[in-house]
Amino acid sequence: MSTTALPHHPQAEITADPDVPAIRIERDFNATAAQLSRAHLDPEIFVQWCGPDSVTVRVVEWDARPLGSYRYLCVEKGGEGGGEHAFRGTFPHVSENRIVQTFCYEPFPESISLETMTFTDLGGGRTRLHAFSLCDSFEARDQMLASGMDTGVNEGYLKLDTLLARGAL
Repeated sequence: MSTTALPHHPQAEITADPDVPAIRIERDFNATAAQLSRAHLDPEIFVQWCGPDSVTVRVVEWDARPLGSYRYLCVEKGGEGGGEHAFRGTFPHVSENRIVQTFCYEPFPESISLETMTFTDLGGGRTRLHAFSLCDSFEARDQMLASGMDTGVNEGYLKLDTLLARGAL
């Protein structure tokens, strides 16, 4: 079966690497690599789609260039579910087809992951996102997977699909 024949992946494929403490995410989009890169790097667009439906994202710091850094908050809507969650990191590499960033959930500053996203042109205006998050331990990886990140990833990418369909990018 050809993956390009599918309209889109409604769910991201999220897998734990059996050999290294890493998470792999793969998902196809009706978008170009440039659009996906912009969605991940432009803070005004990022806040519109990132995270689960239960949060509002607020950028505190955003410098999406090589050696730049970022910090954002996920604020629970209606004040339920734990309030505010802060994330931060750096951008060692930024290009249209590849983004490398560090990622840290602030309550666990010692647990930093290195994330690499690549955008592969599938033709016909479709692009496959590949993400590889290398965690500092298997325990940290398993905690990330158990945190509900799959909900945030999938609900976020559905919001991104909507932005793309509306021509917002």
